[in-house]
Amino acid sequence: MTFIRTVLSLTLLAGLANPAAAQFGIIEQGAKRAKQVSDFNWSDEEKAALGAKVSTLVRQRYGVVQDTAVHKYVTLVGRTVTDKSTKPGLPWTFIVLDTDAVNAFAAPHGYVHITRGALALMKDEAELAGVLAHEIIHVTEEHTIDALKKNTIKSAAAEEVAGGNAMIEFLANAAYNNILDNAYSRGDESAADTMGITLISKAGYAPQALGNFLTTLAERNKSATEKRGLFSSHPEMEARQGKLGAAIIKGKLSGTQLVSERFKTTIRYKPVPQSQIATVEAGTKGLAGGSSQKGSTAKDSKSTSTAKAEAPAEAPKKKGFGLGRLVSGGGSETKSAQVVGSGGARGLDPEKDAKGGSNPAVVAVKFTPAELQAFKKAGSLT
Repeated sequence: MTFIRTVLSLTLLAGLANPAAAQFGIIEQGAKRAKQVSDFNWSDEEKAALGAKVSTLVRQRYGVVQDTAVHKYVTLVGRTVTDKSTKPGLPWTFIVLDTDAVNAFAAPHGYVHITRGALALMKDEAELAGVLAHEIIHVTEEHTIDALKKNTIKSAAAEEVAGGNAMIEFLANAAYNNILDNAYSRGDESAADTMGITLISKAGYAPQALGNFLTTLAERNKSATEKRGLFSSHPEMEARQGKLGAAIIKGKLSGTQLVSERFKTTIRYKPVPQSQIATVEAGTKGLAGGSSQKGSTAKDSKSTSTAKAEAPAEAPKKKGFGLGRLVSGGGSETKSAQVVGSGGARGLDPEKDAKGGSNPAVVAVKFTPAELQAFKKAGSLT
């Protein structure tokens, strides 16, 4: 691929550098390398590879709820929304992460992750649609790739990355760290809000639902001393709610459906206060425990996925590198997960550093177009 050839040529430049070269020369080479990557026009194949790798890292970090019924329900809601998006044909994959933390993550090329902690905090299907739509907009507008360019490439300017495969690992791990740190720009976050509620309204859901969820989230987090977890990089809540209200009026958004009963009969997780969320030591993998079924009405089911990715290994830290948890494909041993107590213990972020489940396998979901249409009709959606 053009991308890999570019990476290999850049790597050769780095490898041929004279060890005694002046610092300016090294930085200049790195800057050229960074610019070429930043300017690269990603193909769909490369976006798919990046998204798949990022999703693997997220799933290995938090585990996946192994419940086919819950995944099918979330997927049907998500696909109801994506049908109204600018990219309905992407291979959309909706994944419920096995953690009490309240969070959601988007990865390129159609990967949307939401935690069971977020589901537990919601009151109706429209709120679920609103949060999924926010992440869907991050995908369709390619905010993750934009954040990768802005927040990572400049950090990599003086960094040597050896080999074509290592470069895709580097980019995927950088993107993973960006989404865990909510590294989207304020403009991208605001766009995801306003475009997201427009999207759910087109599908028939009440656009006020996202604001309703945010109100619940703000109440839950009122005692927190820092902005954490879902939408933590957004403007202050009052201003944000005001923008959502103005967008509903300006756009004449007319969706009305909340679909409360269907949500309540399918999703029965119980919310855990932020102060009581078990956390694990930063930098660990293979997180132990985490109930994958608690609160759900569905019976346990084994994943139909046969591809269980290997856990990544933690690379040695490199001096001067701006991303703290870079993971590479080889070599060094990764620390085992260690539960260190409830949220806030040892200064950990109870949302990002939350304990997760141990099974990262994707739960395959199958449905027919007729099933999706029946789902929409039952909820008076379009």
